[in-house]
Amino acid sequence: MKNNEKISPPEADKIPKALKSHGDERIDNYYWMRLSDEQKSAKDPDEQTKKVMDYLNAENNYLDAKLGHTKAFQENLFEEIKGRIKQQDESVPYFKNGYWYYTRFETGQEYPIYCRKEKSMDSEEIILMDVNKMAEGFDYYQIGGMSVSPDNKWLAYGEDTLSRRIYTIRFKNLETGETLKESIPNSEGSAAWANDNRTVFYTAKNQVTLLSEKIKRHSIGSPATEDVVVYYEKDSSFYNGVYRSKSGKYILIYNSSTLVSDYHILRTDNPYGKFEQFTPREKDMLYSIDHFEDKFYVTTNWDAKNFRLMETPEKATAKGNWKEVIAHRPEVLLEGVEVFSDFMVVEERKSGLTNLRIINQKSGQEHYMGFAEPAYMAYISINPEFGSEWLRFGYSSLTTPSSTFDYNMVTKQKVLKKQQEVVGGHDPKAYVTERLYAISRDGVEVPISIVYKKGFVKDGSKPLLLYGYGSYGSTIDPYFSSVRLSLLDRGFAFAIAHIRGGQMLGRQWYEDGKLLKKKNSFFDFIDCAKFLIDKKYTSPSHIYAQGGSAGGLLMGAVLNIEPTLFHGIVAAVPFVDVINTMSDPTIPLTTNEYDEWGNPEDKEYYDYMLSYSPYDNVEEKNHTNLLVTTGLFDSQVQYWEPAKWVAKLREFKIDGNLLLLHTNMEAGHGGASGRFKQYREYALEYAFLMDLEGISE
Repeated sequence: MKNNEKISPPEADKIPKALKSHGDERIDNYYWMRLSDEQKSAKDPDEQTKKVMDYLNAENNYLDAKLGHTKAFQENLFEEIKGRIKQQDESVPYFKNGYWYYTRFETGQEYPIYCRKEKSMDSEEIILMDVNKMAEGFDYYQIGGMSVSPDNKWLAYGEDTLSRRIYTIRFKNLETGETLKESIPNSEGSAAWANDNRTVFYTAKNQVTLLSEKIKRHSIGSPATEDVVVYYEKDSSFYNGVYRSKSGKYILIYNSSTLVSDYHILRTDNPYGKFEQFTPREKDMLYSIDHFEDKFYVTTNWDAKNFRLMETPEKATAKGNWKEVIAHRPEVLLEGVEVFSDFMVVEERKSGLTNLRIINQKSGQEHYMGFAEPAYMAYISINPEFGSEWLRFGYSSLTTPSSTFDYNMVTKQKVLKKQQEVVGGHDPKAYVTERLYAISRDGVEVPISIVYKKGFVKDGSKPLLLYGYGSYGSTIDPYFSSVRLSLLDRGFAFAIAHIRGGQMLGRQWYEDGKLLKKKNSFFDFIDCAKFLIDKKYTSPSHIYAQGGSAGGLLMGAVLNIEPTLFHGIVAAVPFVDVINTMSDPTIPLTTNEYDEWGNPEDKEYYDYMLSYSPYDNVEEKNHTNLLVTTGLFDSQVQYWEPAKWVAKLREFKIDGNLLLLHTNMEAGHGGASGRFKQYREYALEYAFLMDLEGISE
């Protein structure tokens, strides 16, 4: 490893700000780094804005200097990763309401082209949107929430040009090709059509907190200023949205917090009617609904921690009318259902792996679709037609590229429609995947999915990258990544620690890794790393860690608890300033997160958060090599969290290891837009890791 030893790291000014809670005073020397959206976007920046931008640019320049010797390697990695992607590509078409819909990419183009064909795939192609043309002139461009009107004549779509996940909804006349001048600003991006083909319902955002607090009704031809609020959620701990049921019969408003679900329904042929509550809102009751013919199916945790399936008449939806269809099973997490006219497909998770259960609703007979690999992901894909006997599902594993299948639920015939092509070739048999179990310090078995290339020697000499997340009940399934081949083919193993806080082993697995049990996530990850070292998959001088967002919090906490366990850590868009963020309800998403992390206005939660918050627990001690990434326009984890964290780590730094911050000055939480730009960040992260390992080509 070579780096420029002469350049000095940036020194951030220390401007003390006293923060007081529950009689406790914390001094935040870097609070000044926080800018408003207006400051970031101002054409004539004020002094504070200049100061923050100067600091972020200085950190970027410092990273460029310290990793300058890897520039050619980064470029080679980028071209290598990009080179595996089939440039002229097309998705598997699906049929909906008389048209085949698909997406295609053209050689050298960053963005998709959305298309459809009427009745047959032999018909003439109709381009709905060429996003390459639409994105011209923008540093960032993202389309979201596409929906076609029931009469197939209108397209509604969301447009984000800032990367703050604030979409403007636009309307395109599919008969004339004209995109209307009228638009709807400050939305979630999607629109649910009523049957009159003129009325849509959409979710409006609060411009300060970015909360999706209002559902509005809009009529094509009228200005957005005249849109009517049909639902207003006053509880700021809820996410809200609206969509059209698969049956096309209902507009559904959903309200969801970490612990509570709520729905309101309206017939699509009565857009000016009143939404009716599905069943009274109850604490600790989660559910989702699917409409079919004259009833609703309800997937719920009511008296069922891992969920069960109920049904209820569409004209009597209150909980007292629900009848059980599939009982609760303590060992099986019921994740969702897909309803067809004659069949029901149940997505279940048992022992951490997804199973697809096919039930013939007429005969009552059922069977499971089998999958052979020890670790994989399988999921129900796009199935818009009730009358079909074909189920479309997706499959992937750490060795098998993403695959789309059609499965005949009568004959049990499985047809591979498409498998992700890895340009240059990929032989799944050249790699090995395993499912391992580490024992955490409290005796709990924690699953690990791992992949490496054949010939990998388990003598402790090989590099290994351990990835973790562990929050929100989000399960990180073992999926294929062609990008990851750049690590595997250079001798790395890649492992996912399925730690508590996720939901891989059921709802209890999630509950044991949040609120006042959050530290279980950190200890699980550490103990997985020590297990892999003990079993000689790697060693302390060759093990690396990576996590993003809430997984970045994991990285920060692990760094404080075991600062030298790993040889290097990549913390992407990390949520590290826990107390300050959770104490400020004006920051986007804060109030939605109280049931996940706790509300620091409660002293018990304040004290517990303070005990693990990465920013608040920085101490003067040796730390491993660290690369931190962020996006200036991130709406999920504000850029100042990682920026402040790095500044504080620099203040207390006593070791000679790398401490680097990269700020994407154009992007937000998801990184750069476009098909290829995002891989430059992968190339940077991989170059950082491989440079530490002494790999330069």
